[in-house]
Order: sequence, then C-alpha cells, then structure tokens
Amino acid sequence: MADRPVVDGLWGRPRPSRLTAFLRAGPYSAVLMRLEGVAFRYRRKNPWLLRDVTLSLPPGSVTEVTGRNGAGKSTLLRVIAGLRRPRGGVVKDRPGRVGYAPERFPVDQPFTVRAYLGQMAAIRRVPADAMDTWVRRLGCDHLLDVRLPELSKGSAQKVGLTQALMAAPGLLILDEPFAGLDAAARETLPALIFELADAGTIVVVSDHQRCVEALPGIDRLRVAEGTVTRLPSGATPWTLLEVEVPEDEADTVETKLRADGYRVRRPER
Repeated sequence: MADRPVVDGLWGRPRPSRLTAFLRAGPYSAVLMRLEGVAFRYRRKNPWLLRDVTLSLPPGSVTEVTGRNGAGKSTLLRVIAGLRRPRGGVVKDRPGRVGYAPERFPVDQPFTVRAYLGQMAAIRRVPADAMDTWVRRLGCDHLLDVRLPELSKGSAQKVGLTQALMAAPGLLILDEPFAGLDAAARETLPALIFELADAGTIVVVSDHQRCVEALPGIDRLRVAEGTVTRLPSGATPWTLLEVEVPEDEADTVETKLRADGYRVRRPER
C-alpha cells in the first residue's frame, strides 16, 4: 500500500491524537490476514457468489471493495468479517476483535441509543464510556436518549458506525458507511478511517457514494462474476454516459445522481 501524505487536510493522514494513542493500545496484530481459495454460495444449488478468492489484508491497510449492485460486495465483506463461513477455502489470521457496520442498521429494537450502545459495550467487554469519543466525533451525542426506531437513516448510520468503532477493532468492515450521512459526518469519517489504519487496524470498505474513491494510499478490489481482482493503484477511471429522461423528471434524476456521487452535466437551457 502506498504511503499516505502526512498533512492536516481531510484526505491525508491526520496528525497523531489522543485517540490514536488509545487505538495503538488496542488488540492489534502484526500478522497478515489472508483469504485462500475462498468460495461462497448461500445454498447448495445456488450459483457461486464468490469463487477461488485469494487475497491478503495487511495490518494498517485500507481497502475499498468495488463492483456493481448484486456482484457480491456485501457477501465478501461478511465473509471477511466472519459473519459468513466460506463453503470452500479458508480465512486465516483474522484479528480477534472485529467491528462491522452493515449497510442498513437495524433500528427495529426497543432501546434508546444510549442503552443500545451500553449493551454493545458490555457484550464487547469494553467500558460503557467507550462510546463517548465516537458519538462526539460522528456528531450524534445529542441522540443518546432517542429511541432507535425514531432515528433518521443518517442518524441510524452514525449509531451503526459507533458500535463498530468503540471496541478498538483490529479489523473494521464498513458496508456503504457514507449512505445517508450529513456533510459534516462525511468529512469526518475518512479521517477516522485513517487514524484507525495508522494504529494498525485493517479497514475494508464498500462505498457506492464514491467518497473514498479519491483518497490516496488505499487498495482497491473489484468483485465481478464471482471473482475478486485487485485493481491498479490510482482512482477508478470515469467514463461518459448519456441518459435521456422526461423533462419533468430531469431535476429529480439529477439530484439523485449527484447524491449517489456521480458527476452530472446538463446542456444549457
């Protein structure tokens, strides 16, 4: 993985902080995590979603998983996290403490945010106040007494990220973490990712919003037709696609495309 520049800006490596020092005291491993010949399908007669996947994930690396919808990105993330057992092959040297933030946080639970995170802290065997740093930095400390079913999509996403981060994971899996986040959280999250990586965490992320696409020093994997390919370093190239839509739908389509991270150019009216 290429070195990230040491700068103050959002897209470089952040300066060391108390948080970084805390993270470096966590249960990290200097051992390379590996997937060897991994294959997966949900049922015996179903098609293979992953076939003969072999890759390595070094400590301190940040890896983006790309691919079209339905290609198997989320399945690969769950296999890496240990939530799905491979039907073939092996996963070796997964760190003992894993943080996983799903694409859709399950809000249909009868807890306040504070109670839920407190329970997760107890399960993870970390102090209850382990949440404090993360809720503050993700901008959701004002939501602690709100019930989970009352959260907006973006607020629920922040809670999902907090529960994944607060146990100082050695492996962090983020499935579409930017979806629904407000602008401030979108700006904060990349810096948090790099702080974790600098402390030795293996970070694997999928990002349909294209918020990490331009970040320096990250590795990229493409999932397509059951295979996983490591992409050359550098940003994914863009291509031009012309789309015709009904005139009365143009503003709606443009807004949605921009929200999904695409560049949109419209002819002058």
